[in-house]
Amino acid sequence: MSRLFGTDGIRGEAGRFPLDAATIRVVGSSLARRLAAQAEGRAPRLVIGRDTRESGAWLEQALLAGAIEAGAECESAGVIPTPGIAFLARTLPADAGVVISASHNPYEDNGIKIFSPSGRKLDDATERLIEADIAAAAQVSKEIEEDAASLVSAATDARYALELQERYLDYLAEKIAAGLLLRGLHLVVDCANGAASHLAPRLFERLGARVSAINNQPDGQNINRDCGSLHLEGLQEKVLEEGADAGMAFDGDADRALFVDARGQLVDGDATLWVMANYLHERGRLQDDMVVATVMSNLGLEIALRERGIHLLRTDVGDKYVLEELLRTGASVGGEQSGHLIFPRLSLAGDGMLTTLCLLRAMQETGAKLESLTEGFVRYPQVLVNVRVKQKLPFAEVEAIRHAAREIEGELAERGRLLLRYSGTEPLARVMIEGEHQDVIERQAGALAAVIREALGAP
Repeated sequence: MSRLFGTDGIRGEAGRFPLDAATIRVVGSSLARRLAAQAEGRAPRLVIGRDTRESGAWLEQALLAGAIEAGAECESAGVIPTPGIAFLARTLPADAGVVISASHNPYEDNGIKIFSPSGRKLDDATERLIEADIAAAAQVSKEIEEDAASLVSAATDARYALELQERYLDYLAEKIAAGLLLRGLHLVVDCANGAASHLAPRLFERLGARVSAINNQPDGQNINRDCGSLHLEGLQEKVLEEGADAGMAFDGDADRALFVDARGQLVDGDATLWVMANYLHERGRLQDDMVVATVMSNLGLEIALRERGIHLLRTDVGDKYVLEELLRTGASVGGEQSGHLIFPRLSLAGDGMLTTLCLLRAMQETGAKLESLTEGFVRYPQVLVNVRVKQKLPFAEVEAIRHAAREIEGELAERGRLLLRYSGTEPLARVMIEGEHQDVIERQAGALAAVIREALGAP
């Protein structure tokens, strides 16, 4: 069996393998048994949450059934952002937290993310063991037996779920936002019809802001639909229409946030990293004057930070890799262009609402508007070309590609960047070039793509 866990857990179309009830029941059972082996004779404890997809409830039921049958004690937090489960796993404490969500994907998809009590995602070794259990399960009933059903019902008590959600909200409002007063600030909050819909507006209102909430009426199918962090046009229009000070958009499970300033201009993850890096640097709180980002972050961020004496350290794409580098280096902040930011001294999980609070604190303490804080970061033009290939040979082993890439890198020098990589899911070579002039990088990308197509292109 091929690997089921990617960098963000298991993800796929709900109802189809591996996101069918039978397989998810095996996941629950396997996870409980693996945790029991580490629990020194006691029953392992799981806390589970989900986003607003219509498939979330039955997938949660299947996971709970498997876990309970294997001897786990389970508690459901109901609909809650992914970082809320990471927080609860750490503070209840639980042996693991499980989130049923497909993040920014459309409602037809769903997924499983598993967190350790530290807030880190499940280790690779345990993922491989769960995959082996799935492969070994020849037939698993899709029905929940009566005895399991009663235990599942107890685990999903709505009143206790609300209590768990309130614990997370209190943590954000009283710990992360301690001393932060938002009176006089008008915010537009796009909840993506997802897991933040009932919590985010309350959080910012609790801190004194005037909140205009949009896309906060989930119906099971409208999550991420033309809204949230992937579709910012509506938020931009609303900020301008309302004359708001800023807007923020979450994705379906609220582990990321993108922003809009008072002019209606996008503030993406790179721009947010720029603001937070400067804020921490000026206060002597940016460890080793270092920021962690991925290979996809814009060259303009790297150059702007360099001019402030701040080093940008790049990782592979994925917040998992950002976190690993943050922990390895001790850096204070890292993130992705997509809006996943991690502040490891506060949380090891990406958290859209936590990120928003940190950004609002920077605005409050500096007395500056968001559009002023982003000044100094100039985004470089970028071009991305995909080439379909018949085989994924290492680029360095193909002389023509290696030679063409070196020539372009020489032309770009320190004022441009070439990133050449393969897609992890499709037979595609990706050519990404950033530089000072759009016409130049388009010519360079086209030339390199032609070389790749000649050497490796599919017929």
